[in-house]
Amino acid sequence: MSTTRRVLPVHEKLAHREMLLRKSWESLDPQFRTPNQVLGRRSTIGCVALEITQRCNLDCTLCYLSESSQAVKDLPIDVIFERIKRIRERYGTGVSIQVTGGDPTLRRHDELVAIVRRISESGMRPSLLTNGIRATRALLAELAAAGLFDVAFHVDTTQRRSRYPDEQALNAVREEYIERARGLKLAVIFNTTVHAGNLEEVPSLVRFFLRHSDVVGMASFQVHAVTGRGDWRERSVHVTPDAVAERVREAVGLRALAWDTALVGHPRCHQATMLATVGEEVADVLTDRPLYERFLEEFRHVPFDRRDVRVTARQVILRAFADPFWIARGGAFLIGKLWSVRKALWRRERIGKMTFFIHNFMDAAALDPERLRNCSFMVMTDDGPVSMCEHNARREEFIRKPVSLGHHAGAERFFDPVTGRIAGTIETV
Repeated sequence: MSTTRRVLPVHEKLAHREMLLRKSWESLDPQFRTPNQVLGRRSTIGCVALEITQRCNLDCTLCYLSESSQAVKDLPIDVIFERIKRIRERYGTGVSIQVTGGDPTLRRHDELVAIVRRISESGMRPSLLTNGIRATRALLAELAAAGLFDVAFHVDTTQRRSRYPDEQALNAVREEYIERARGLKLAVIFNTTVHAGNLEEVPSLVRFFLRHSDVVGMASFQVHAVTGRGDWRERSVHVTPDAVAERVREAVGLRALAWDTALVGHPRCHQATMLATVGEEVADVLTDRPLYERFLEEFRHVPFDRRDVRVTARQVILRAFADPFWIARGGAFLIGKLWSVRKALWRRERIGKMTFFIHNFMDAAALDPERLRNCSFMVMTDDGPVSMCEHNARREEFIRKPVSLGHHAGAERFFDPVTGRIAGTIETV
């Protein structure tokens, strides 16, 4: 660990971090405490959503919001700040906080910037999840200066954007968003909801993202879930995580992809594969599970900056190759991967990285207690962190509930999200 500390940055207060990791590990069911499990070994949680508004400027056919969302008032910023504090207390520094809603760009401009800055100054990683309509380059640049770590643009055919009948047409929107973010110190992600109408377009989307891997570092595919206020109340039996995974594999042109090497929480909730890209050629970097498990353990306290993949990769390789094991085993693995893309390397084509992620959110009427217990994607509420799937299923209950603002002059004050009023309603003894 001392060598790691000299070469690579590590999280502060390692004893405290170890305690939080242990709590995450012990919260998992025993069968999921495996050497390839990220939770409790490297991360205290996968992601925490911080909903700063319930309002949205689109009306998606598969919307996870609820019937009251558009009318509910934004929580006071002090409540948002308190939730940021509670996220840090529960999960520690280095955690990714998804600033979301609704669409967070509908929040007051100065408050959105202040929220991102507060997260960053608290030692966590703010991420903006947006449909991109109001995410101008000027706003992204200002948020990046305030500490925004990455931006996730949600673009797909469920959004009923005029003049864009299919995913191919929507690539014009994606290209516009890519140009808005180009050159900013931001990791760029695209989210796509997969349904019966666009399942067969997944391969072309994968190829689109690979062509733009100089800017886009991750593409997330979310399988149709029957939850929220969306119109489509039945999912096609053909739309499954396995169906999406197969179409990703088909598009990248490899015989297989290592979807099960990295485990984050429950295995039925998420799948991920990481590819090194050289021009249009790719190499799957997660094919050696024992090597990944050792990497997970030895680099458990090292924060990686996906905003600059080349610098991060160079630092990791230099650190790893100071160890005889990594020189031998890791060197052989690296040479094999370089050989698989040798032609593109010889042509000096652009080098990049692409992670494909598949989210399998649960239907509101079919929540699985085992998956809820082992969830890696939480929403911070007034009652503490709640699984995203449970939150979506019970959204009306959460967003309409009065929020405590603490005590003043002997009475507990509450903010009513339905009316937007503040009142002291509970007398203290």
